[in-house]
Amino acid sequence: MQRFERINQDMKAKTIAPLLDNYIFEYYDAIVRIKNGEKVPGVRAAGVFIHAIFKILVEGIQSGEYIFNPKKANKAIKFIENFCHHSEGRSDLLKLELWQKAVASAIFGIMDPENPKIRMFREVLLIVARKNGKTLFAAAIMAYMTYIDGEYGAKLYCMAPKLDQAELCFDAFYQIVQSDDELNSATQKRRTDLYVKDFNTSVKKLAFNSKKSDGFNVFFCLNDEIEAWRGDAGLKQYEVISSATGSRDQPLVMSTGTAGYENDGIYDELIRRATAFLKGRSIGKEKERRFLPFLFIIDDVEKWDTREELEKSNPNLDVSVKWDYYVEQIAIAHSSLSKKAEFLTKFCNIKQNSSIAWLDYQDVEKAVGKDKDGIAAHYTLEDFRGCYCVGGIDLSRTTDLTAASIVIERANINYIFTQFFMPQKRFDVAVDEENVPYNIYKDRGFLTISGDNAVDYRDVYKWFFDLVKVYKIKPLKVGYDRYSAQYLINDMKEAGFHMDDVYQGTNLTPILIEFEGKLKDGLIEIGDNALLQGHFLNVAVDININDSRMKPVKIDKRSHIDGAVSVFDAFTVKMKYSSEIRQQLKNIGK
Repeated sequence: MQRFERINQDMKAKTIAPLLDNYIFEYYDAIVRIKNGEKVPGVRAAGVFIHAIFKILVEGIQSGEYIFNPKKANKAIKFIENFCHHSEGRSDLLKLELWQKAVASAIFGIMDPENPKIRMFREVLLIVARKNGKTLFAAAIMAYMTYIDGEYGAKLYCMAPKLDQAELCFDAFYQIVQSDDELNSATQKRRTDLYVKDFNTSVKKLAFNSKKSDGFNVFFCLNDEIEAWRGDAGLKQYEVISSATGSRDQPLVMSTGTAGYENDGIYDELIRRATAFLKGRSIGKEKERRFLPFLFIIDDVEKWDTREELEKSNPNLDVSVKWDYYVEQIAIAHSSLSKKAEFLTKFCNIKQNSSIAWLDYQDVEKAVGKDKDGIAAHYTLEDFRGCYCVGGIDLSRTTDLTAASIVIERANINYIFTQFFMPQKRFDVAVDEENVPYNIYKDRGFLTISGDNAVDYRDVYKWFFDLVKVYKIKPLKVGYDRYSAQYLINDMKEAGFHMDDVYQGTNLTPILIEFEGKLKDGLIEIGDNALLQGHFLNVAVDININDSRMKPVKIDKRSHIDGAVSVFDAFTVKMKYSSEIRQQLKNIGK
């Protein structure tokens, strides 16, 4: 193991480079310059999600939120470039591109500020197009974890739904081992694994079996081609592997892939988490501080066949994959809708039905209307006495949280009031289970405790009734989810409210587009209703790549979006009946 020791000694002797010279800063500087119109040799244009993650990393290092250790970062890079060989079509040593050095530096060089001796990140997500060397790169990272960075007695796994699929990443790792005499001599091939005696370390390939995985003590797991991990089985297996890292000081679960065709699997879950984190959401903040997503995805689907866009999903363009190859594939894609769909999926990383986080945190924060001291605006119904409005109701889950909203327009600003309802039995456990301060929202008047085991629809009815009776606020139309309690709808109709059924599908596309535009333009005000703010941040959109239509979905299965949906219902009837009620809704002089 002389060369291992030499790398360790070299890194101890190496002078720490100035902070601005690290590969994270260098890569971010390069992609920003390219975005501004410059050409940077050896670097390709990057999409919004890559800009976002490196902006987070650079600002985190500059502010001290992250601690960067260049010795550890360079140690990993030096190992990969001195020990890891290509194994298909060529056999020379792997020469990392700048983007790969930046990724490796982030994984191994950014340390936990609470314990600077251990790495910051526990989960890494790398989404990059086909033929960009992701499996070889991941296998090289696995080799470093095995021979240099590993704990004594480390257990490393290559995971996939089926054993022959797990064989692909395992074989890439084993060929790295076989191509280097020193690695090969230190490694014993056993019947079911590879064993490194000096470190009591084993590397094994595994197929899905969540029950048998329960006893694992994972140091590193490479989840390859996660887009093929189906539904609930994939979600459970990922959860089992992640939970099996608990006793390790600095474990790592690395997931790689391209976009795919499976819906509601671990790929969708990780993409939702990643895009939520990159768009500045605070949900799951404690958990996401250990999550490091690299999403090489094109930005503009309309330009899918241009080099300008394809560079964003293919950082190794002209290195491991030539532009001439893409010219041929683009010509084929233009001749067939199915081939175009495959090209968009595998070379652009645009999923056929892709759920991504929707609203930027800063835009939602703007709608809170904070003053110069950072205090959120507080609006009351009394402030809008006598106004006309539209309403929306989401009452589909009466045993949990439900919502009713009104939208009042004044001077072109849309002021939103949302009242939430929750049954007592759910309230008793919800604060602890969801880690949401429902007790505070109740005290501040945003949440009404209604019923015992289920929301009493009469409380929702009373809220609307009081709008008219107490505040003289007149809902001209009220949109409701067709799954709402029909007895509430009937009672409201009998009381004179004009009710309209709103289908919660891709028909909401124009509503979502209009709402986002108004939000960015500062034409939405929600005041200090932090519960509603959270619901907007919990919304992802499911986008159909064929027609770009979208529908709202939860950012994850545990999140609530009831308040946001009730607002969309209100905006739907506002748009649908615009010609009839537009003038009244302007509330001129009110």
